[in-house]
Amino acid sequence: DYTDISIAVATPKGLVVPVLRNVNDLSFAGIEKELNRMGKKARDGTISIDDMAGGTFTISNGGVYGSMMSTPIINPPQSAILGMHNITQRAVVMRNGSIEARPMMYIALTYDHRLIDGREAVTFLKMIKEVVEDPRRLLIDA
Repeated sequence: DYTDISIAVATPKGLVVPVLRNVNDLSFAGIEKELNRMGKKARDGTISIDDMAGGTFTISNGGVYGSMMSTPIINPPQSAILGMHNITQRAVVMRNGSIEARPMMYIALTYDHRLIDGREAVTFLKMIKEVVEDPRRLLIDA
């Protein structure tokens, strides 16, 4: 078993999607190091077709360019893609009924229903929401 994650990277010539191989075997620091290495190859124009082939899942962050919402499209043979969008202040109704401006970010998961059960996909999205709201959860496996 392996987990190869594709990460969308903007380059002067357009978007490319290098694959981080076997991320299940990497630490957080190892993932960050590999992200930086592949991002540099992409921006320097030294990325190869093999660097972009395969992948089981893609993460795209259009929010860095101001994207408010989108529907990411799966690149076969991948099983799913997570789209993360811009964080902006939005009106939120609090539990006590008051309205406050809070930072909000839309996330979208497109997945192949032939491979992934909808309940599992929604559970995954809920987990992403929780770790974005409180990143300490990643460190304590909560």
